[in-house]
Amino acid sequence: MPVYEYTCESCGKTSEALRKMVDADAPLACESCGSDKTHRAHSVFAAATGSSTGQTSLPMGGCGKCGDPRGSCGMRG
Repeated sequence: MPVYEYTCESCGKTSEALRKMVDADAPLACESCGSDKTHRAHSVFAAATGSSTGQTSLPMGGCGKCGDPRGSCGMRG
């Protein structure tokens, strides 16, 4: 099962949940405030590059914070 991120419209916090794909868009109770006014957020994932000899992982598709493919805001793995 995939892990999805949900953002609460009431408090703005983001939560993660392990859910079936058919349940991905169903609202999820917020872990912080209990509100059911949540929506699935777009999220990035990391993929390992190279070997375990010190090479780093970067979010696929660019920086997870600013979206820049070079990661210019400093969010590097």
